[in-house]
Amino acid sequence: MTDPDDRPVALVLGAAVRPGGVPSPALERRARHAAALWRDGHVRGLVLSGGERTHPPTEAEVMAQVCRDAGVPDAAMVLEPEASTTEENMRLARPILDALGAREVIVVTDRYHAARARLVARRVGLRARTSCPRLTGAPVWRVARAWTREAVALVWYWLRGAGR
Repeated sequence: MTDPDDRPVALVLGAAVRPGGVPSPALERRARHAAALWRDGHVRGLVLSGGERTHPPTEAEVMAQVCRDAGVPDAAMVLEPEASTTEENMRLARPILDALGAREVIVVTDRYHAARARLVARRVGLRARTSCPRLTGAPVWRVARAWTREAVALVWYWLRGAGR
């Protein structure tokens, strides 16, 4: 049997916060997925990463509330409230993950973003894999736009060496 301390830690990547501190569908989807990973015992803790962009509060704070509402105690969560890019998510979360003794990280993000997240995580020295929530109910045009944006961003991150 695996010692509970050997379980990975989830690094949950932020997404937009809407006016009034309402999570965007992507932010809510990621936070709920991470909460389910914790409740099911797949991870021993959650690092919620994301700063304040257009609307307060920070993405990390909004995700923490979604996780609390889903039954995750504050003791199982650490907030990283500064990151505004995927590269910053990884760089700023790295010291937190090191302090937690995380040997493996499960990056929680949407499937269209997963390849870029893994690339940067590995470049900053994280032993990482991804776990992605199901994308349901989104219009086809929005999904196509997200995949197209990510394809360009992945090439850009790879070429410029993001995370090195």
